[in-house]
Amino acid sequence: MPWWIYAAFIVFVAALILLDLCVLHRGETQISVKKALGWTSFWVALAMLFNVFVYLLYEGYLFKDWITTDHSSGTKAAKEFFAGYVIEYALSVDNIFVIAMIIQAFRVPAQYQHRLLFWGIAGAAVLRGIMIFAGVAMIERFEWTMYLFGALLIFSAIRMAKSEDEEFDPEKSSIMRVAKRLFPVTHEFDGKKFFTIQNGRRTATPMFLAVFLIESCDVMFAVDSIPAVIALTRDPFIVFTSNIFAILGLRSLYFALAGLMADFHYLKLALVVLMVFVGIKMMLSNYYHMPINLSLGVIGTILAAGIIASLIHSPPKLKNQTAEKDGHE
Repeated sequence: MPWWIYAAFIVFVAALILLDLCVLHRGETQISVKKALGWTSFWVALAMLFNVFVYLLYEGYLFKDWITTDHSSGTKAAKEFFAGYVIEYALSVDNIFVIAMIIQAFRVPAQYQHRLLFWGIAGAAVLRGIMIFAGVAMIERFEWTMYLFGALLIFSAIRMAKSEDEEFDPEKSSIMRVAKRLFPVTHEFDGKKFFTIQNGRRTATPMFLAVFLIESCDVMFAVDSIPAVIALTRDPFIVFTSNIFAILGLRSLYFALAGLMADFHYLKLALVVLMVFVGIKMMLSNYYHMPINLSLGVIGTILAAGIIASLIHSPPKLKNQTAEKDGHE
């Protein structure tokens, strides 16, 4: 894919981000759940419209004289984009838990959370772009890295399955210790500013520390999610664009679901199974290439099973807590 296609996409995304921050949400004090759901629907619809563009581009209906691709058809490319988008969006759910804990730990006021997430996700888009092209280049040059990335996904799934939900303490975070060595910090907010002046010197506010931590955590999440998409396609344009669209929708998804995620008890288990499936698929890719339709079916079945199970069945621990609450009432 020529460089100018990437440049055009980056300009398009930058325009959307600036429109979001400077026009649509300028002066916004708080994002309601209803409005967040509306914006989530907007970003999903925009991703699906871009998927149509991917189909037209790879099918040869657009810029045919300037672009050549290795894809056999636009349909295959569009399916790969959709599968990558779904996987990235699904794995971003766990990211929402972490973002919620960070915001709660720093006690970020509701009116500043949109700005915080905007800069956190904008920075994540840049970092992921670098990681995507580096990852694809490694796989193209060193075929054995497919086994490494596949094993990494399975290891991450096991780690996720064993982890327990707990309160996040920023003071105990190694990332925060690094940040405090780089900048003098204050525990006091100065509006929505990332830096303020205290005692004559420039000092980082909790807003900066929170966005620094969100960016750092996203890099760790990208180590899991990017190989998952690369397992479906090695086309860097599809991997990059599907990742970016999933990230763009993450901010509104946070405001829509942050308070409801605790109800999806089995979604974490579904994500674990999904990561194991993709990891095994990646490790076997040199021996068996799973059709994209079958991959989409497995991904959809795993996620649907986790959501449906969460809606119709509550874990015993949660039932006991509910019973105790009813007893007190």
